[in-house]
Amino acid sequence: MKQRVLFLCTHNANRSQMAEGLVNHFLGDRWEACSAGTEATRVNPRATRAMAELGIDISGQHSKNLAEFDGQSFDRVITLCGDAAETCPLFVGGVRREHLGFTDPSRTAGTEEEIMAEFRRVRDEMREKLTTHLTGDSHE
Repeated sequence: MKQRVLFLCTHNANRSQMAEGLVNHFLGDRWEACSAGTEATRVNPRATRAMAELGIDISGQHSKNLAEFDGQSFDRVITLCGDAAETCPLFVGGVRREHLGFTDPSRTAGTEEEIMAEFRRVRDEMREKLTTHLTGDSHE
């Protein structure tokens, strides 16, 4: 049976969307990933583009509010906000809550190529940390 993980970030537009796509793609045999935020907005097209470069299609994902997951159970809830875990949404439900901070690539200033380079950097950092974290802890 797959374990379930919920990734939380404030807007559910960049990091949490990429995390959902990464885990479902690379660890989908063991994990089912979902993502949400306190303020549903829209999936950032740059996040979609960065993921497509790895062959991962997140174009069908949409920004979700945390309320959409009321009554559902998760094995892990992981906040991803780069500032501090306290600024990210709180999920109540007695599940294991963790924080893995990543910088917000959408706050990058510069040319389109510079901004996309930051999306790629964050995507690759997330891929490394999340796959290591979830595979290393999944046997508890």
